[in-house]
Amino acid sequence: MEAVQSRTEPSNRRQTVSDALNPETPEELVETEEEPIKQRKNGLYPGVSDELAESMKSGWADTELHDLEPIEQAAHTAARRAALSARFPGERLVVPAGNLKTRSNDTEYAFRSSVEYAYLTGNQTEDGVLVMEPNRTGGHDATIYLLPRSNRENGEFWLDGQGELWVGRRHSLTEAEKLYGIPASDVRELAGALREATGPVRVVRGFDAGIEAALTDKVTAERDEELRVFLSEARLVKDEFEVRELQKAVDSTVRGFEDVVKVLDKAEATSERYIEGTFFLRARVEGNDIGYGSICAAGPHATTLHWVRNDGAVRSGELLLLDAGVETHTYYTADVTRTLPINGRFDALQKKIYDAVYEAQEAGIAAVKPGGKFRDFHDAAQRVLAEKLVEWGLVEGPVERVLELGLQRRWTLHGTGHMLGMDVHDCAAARTETYVDGTLEPGMCLTVEPGLYFQADDVTVPEEYRGIGVRIEDDILVTEDGNRNLSAALPRRSDEVELWMAKLKS
Repeated sequence: MEAVQSRTEPSNRRQTVSDALNPETPEELVETEEEPIKQRKNGLYPGVSDELAESMKSGWADTELHDLEPIEQAAHTAARRAALSARFPGERLVVPAGNLKTRSNDTEYAFRSSVEYAYLTGNQTEDGVLVMEPNRTGGHDATIYLLPRSNRENGEFWLDGQGELWVGRRHSLTEAEKLYGIPASDVRELAGALREATGPVRVVRGFDAGIEAALTDKVTAERDEELRVFLSEARLVKDEFEVRELQKAVDSTVRGFEDVVKVLDKAEATSERYIEGTFFLRARVEGNDIGYGSICAAGPHATTLHWVRNDGAVRSGELLLLDAGVETHTYYTADVTRTLPINGRFDALQKKIYDAVYEAQEAGIAAVKPGGKFRDFHDAAQRVLAEKLVEWGLVEGPVERVLELGLQRRWTLHGTGHMLGMDVHDCAAARTETYVDGTLEPGMCLTVEPGLYFQADDVTVPEEYRGIGVRIEDDILVTEDGNRNLSAALPRRSDEVELWMAKLKS
């Protein structure tokens, strides 16, 4: 038991496929089952006695899960892999989940697997790798490579910082096969297979440096980019499962917005952080997380598009721009914005600006329909906002001139929407001709989110406008006969917003 005796408190390092495959990893840092688990510096225990080591090996009940059913999306992930197989016949395809990332010292960020991996498998485990091997029929045989349950024989399960008693139980490979409907193998055995791989190979880059290092002489950036683009474009049209998950995310988000309105008085007594924390509670209780950093922008902070510091004052008489979304356990996120009067009532100027944005959003939503161009909703919303700016005397017309020169962008700033799904800005790697210059199809989901932002230091507008920012954003599903507003449960019209807030505060 010499190796065991050298162990002390749990290490936060274990051997991963990245370690094994990365030639730049120093040899002394690569652990195997025969090597001692590294001790943490300044640990309180000097070592592990033979007697304790033997004790920890036995006396544990069998906890294998025998009655598992496939996850809900298993049939959908199988169809997605089939489409991928058809696109790249005869090629080995490697899709990593990614590895844990250090937050500070020996603590890690919460893990979120690559979207490509989760989309194709339904699994969300760090260090996982999906490999699709071409077979003789012209298709592929898929294998999901995972770390098995942590080893009890060598003490990993209780001595390693990522062992079962420290971070929780991993599924066994047998359990994983049942859950995901894919043959599962030990990821630690993948190193040799990939080193010896012959024939064309593609890998999704950016998530596992060790995997990429093992394939460095077998892949090209151009071919790998084609794989990434295909997987991005495959998500443009959502299947039934995805639509249900998006609706679930939106429904939880609606409840999160209601939570915020009910505690605005507490936010006034503290800061925007109270709003952020309130919404986060709903996201964690009903979902996996927030889908992106919540924008809880009160007063002039509402004119900063991605205000996520959320450390400012919340004052009666000003507006709160809340842009937030709950992410489901399967990674689908909502993305909703409402601009709310903190005291429950818009003043005259706030209402004028808000109503202009609402009118622009109405025009944008009306333009979302199958067969229409993706750009149509943006153009429709921008035209309304340009008309308002000319009408208010803030920019010289005519409107066609303003739009041609893009002069309205001083105050509208951003595009009017984007695709939505497993990423808040979903399908970002898709080709321009299939996305921004593409045609809308049933099953696509996008945001419509026009805004007007008058910066606090903008001396080209009357003083009373300065520091007012308004955005209204909804999640819109393209249907066979038009569209469906997934977030319609949240009031949008200014008078309805006031009534809704009054009811929640009563």
